Amino acid sequence: MIDRKKNTIISILVLLPSIILVGIFIYGFIGNTVIVSLTDWGHGLGGLAENPVKNFVGLENYQNLFTGFVQARFRQDIVNAVFYSLLLMGGTLFFGFLFAVLLDRGVKGEAFFRTLFLYPMALSFIVTGTIWRWLLAPKGGLNIIPTLFGGKASTFLWTSSRETVLKFNWQNLFQILFAFIGIIFFILLIKGLYKKQKKGRVRNAVICAAACIYVFILHPLLPPILPYEEIHGFNLATLGISIASIWQYSGYTMALYLAGLRALPVTLREASQLDGANEFVYYWKIAIPNLKPITLSAVIVLAHISLKMFDLIYAMAGADNANTGHPSINMYLTTFRANNFSSGAAMAVILFLLAALFVVPYLIHTHKEREA
Repeated sequence: MIDRKKNTIISILVLLPSIILVGIFIYGFIGNTVIVSLTDWGHGLGGLAENPVKNFVGLENYQNLFTGFVQARFRQDIVNAVFYSLLLMGGTLFFGFLFAVLLDRGVKGEAFFRTLFLYPMALSFIVTGTIWRWLLAPKGGLNIIPTLFGGKASTFLWTSSRETVLKFNWQNLFQILFAFIGIIFFILLIKGLYKKQKKGRVRNAVICAAACIYVFILHPLLPPILPYEEIHGFNLATLGISIASIWQYSGYTMALYLAGLRALPVTLREASQLDGANEFVYYWKIAIPNLKPITLSAVIVLAHISLKMFDLIYAMAGADNANTGHPSINMYLTTFRANNFSSGAAMAVILFLLAALFVVPYLIHTHKEREA
């Protein structure tokens, strides 16, 4: 008993310096950023004064970011961030799993290809951005590949296109969000009814049905978020940035999936072959469902990475290219060029909350699995 208490005290003393440093330089600074975001520091003159005036304004900075007339670029940056995340996660999961399957089948030169796929991950975003900036140059790189086969050179502007698709009106943001929630609830409703033989499924289905009715009744009654139309959408200039990020992190998901495939029992493959399943059926019906924990981990990490693409975007398109904008770029410009520290802090808090939106549920899920 005495030895246990002694070990506990020693463990606390060993960890105490790290806990203090983390508390001050991470959580302390996060708290200070939240406080700054609730002030008007930098709204007027004197933002860089030795003793600047900071008045408490509450959530005014956040309101301006989502409804202010001069913050339309930030709202487009938020939309860009969503597409950056979706493209990065979708592309890396697809190609990573594809590469893992190819290596899992015992291809010759596996060590070489494994190194080849993993190598881009060893590069920094600055190096990747510089390489792909050359490859996606308007009059060179990928655009001149058709000329090698007798065709005409492409004129697509990979990082400066102003063409936008999948447009929507920011004025109707509440309606769009509630409609999206309604679709999710409807899917859960169908899932609950389909598996009603399991305990609690019917109850969940009834709750989802009630939520669907609530959402769709409330949907047309929601007020517009802006008094005027403001069109946003998927800017095609973000494709170049997304291609570079997918190229860099496909090796990461490949390594995760390859480790997962190699960890699956050989009996699963043998049993599927005895049942007449081909290779496609084995990977689609057996391997992928058993790799859900790996997929979840990859999604969390990639979503977090997609919110920190400052250096890649800066290297490929520059900070002033609004077509490839990202909240991190806007935060940098607002804070260190415009000296509007309170608005920059509000952007930082929003990015922090977006990251927490992915990380916190994952940590809770992991903790519950460990307890089980």
